[in-house]
Amino acid sequence: MTDEPKKEMVVTPWEVSGDIDYDKLIDQFGVQRMTKEIEEKIAKHAGFKHLQLRRGVYLSHRDTDWWIKEYEKGNKVGLYTGRGPSGHVHLGHLLPWFFCKYLQEAFDADLYFQMTDDEKFLQRDDLTLEETIALTYENALDVIACGLDPEKTHIFSDTEHIGHLYKIALNVSKKVTYNTAKAIFGFNDSNNIGIVWYPAMQAMTCFLESEREGKNTPCLIPAAIDQDPYWRMTRDIAEKLGYYKPAQIHAKFLPGLAEGGKMSSSQPDSAIFTTDPPKKAGKKVMKAFTGGRDTVEEQRELGGRPEICNVYAYYYFMFEENDAALVEREMKCKNGEILCGECKKTLAKRVEVFLTDFQKKREEAREVLDQYLLK
Repeated sequence: MTDEPKKEMVVTPWEVSGDIDYDKLIDQFGVQRMTKEIEEKIAKHAGFKHLQLRRGVYLSHRDTDWWIKEYEKGNKVGLYTGRGPSGHVHLGHLLPWFFCKYLQEAFDADLYFQMTDDEKFLQRDDLTLEETIALTYENALDVIACGLDPEKTHIFSDTEHIGHLYKIALNVSKKVTYNTAKAIFGFNDSNNIGIVWYPAMQAMTCFLESEREGKNTPCLIPAAIDQDPYWRMTRDIAEKLGYYKPAQIHAKFLPGLAEGGKMSSSQPDSAIFTTDPPKKAGKKVMKAFTGGRDTVEEQRELGGRPEICNVYAYYYFMFEENDAALVEREMKCKNGEILCGECKKTLAKRVEVFLTDFQKKREEAREVLDQYLLK
C-alpha cells in the first residue's frame, strides 16, 4: 500500500469514519486516560488480566477507579451496555460484550443490556419499527452467546419494556434543556422530535438498577468512546435526580476490513458478521486492507507497517491471545520476514474457527433467550 494523506476523523454516536486520533478524542471529550493502577485492580479481582486490558484496548475512563472502590467497600455495583439493532452483529460489537462477561464475573455484577430499537427506528429512514424490534431479539442471541450469566444479565427492548423505563426517562428529560441536547448532539431543525427525546432513554439505563434495587447502585458502562456524549449529558444531571454519576470505560474501535474508520454494519463487505458463513468471512479477510508494500521486493526490503494494518489489528484485538506470539508477528512484519498473504491466511482460518463455534452457541441461545430478558 502507498502512503496516503490521513482522512478526516468523524466520531459521533451515529457515525465513525476517517483516521482515528485517540489522543485528540481524549482531549476533546475531556475523559481520563486509563491507568496501569486501574488495570491491575480489575485484574486482581478477576484473577487474571484480560487480553483487552493487556493490549490497551480500553484507553480512557470516567470514575472507573471510584466504581472499583465502591465494590471494595462491600457495595453492590452494576454494569450497563447496549446495542442499536439496525442489522446483524459484527465482531466489533462483541468486544465490549466479552469484556462485560469478564467484569460481571470479577465484580459479581448485574448487567443491564439495552436494545435501542427506538433509536434506530428514529434515526434510520430505511428501517421500520417492526424491523428494529425483530432485530432486537436476533441480536440478543449474540449477546447470550458471549457467555454472560443468565441470573445476572437483563436484556431489554426500549419499546417492549417501556413500562419499566418511562418514568425514569421522564425525570431525565425534564432536567435536560433542548439547548444542552443541541450542543452535545448537534441536533438541528431537520431532526425529528423523537431522536431529540431519545437521549433521555439512553441515560435512563444508568439509573435503572438503582430504581430496581431501591438504593443507589454504582454503574459502570463499558462501551466504545463514540458513545461518550450520552454519558456527559447523563453525568451533568445525575446528582440533581439523586443518583450517582455513571462511570465509563472507553474502548478503541475494531477497524473494518477496508481502510479507515471502525467496522460498520453499513459497509457489509468490510465487516465480519457473526451470521456470515465462516468460509465467506475468510474470503473477506483475504481482501482486507493491510500495511504491506506495493511489491514483494519492497516488503522484503522495507518491511510492513503493522501500525496501520487492519489484519494485524484483528490479531491484536481478538485473534492472538499469546502476547509473545503477537510481538513476534509484529517484528517479522516490520523486518519483511512475513508477507501479507501469509498473515491473512492464518487470520482467515482463525476467524472461520471462531465463527463456527460462536454460531453454535448462538443457535443454542434460542432455547434460553427468555431467561435473559428483563423481568
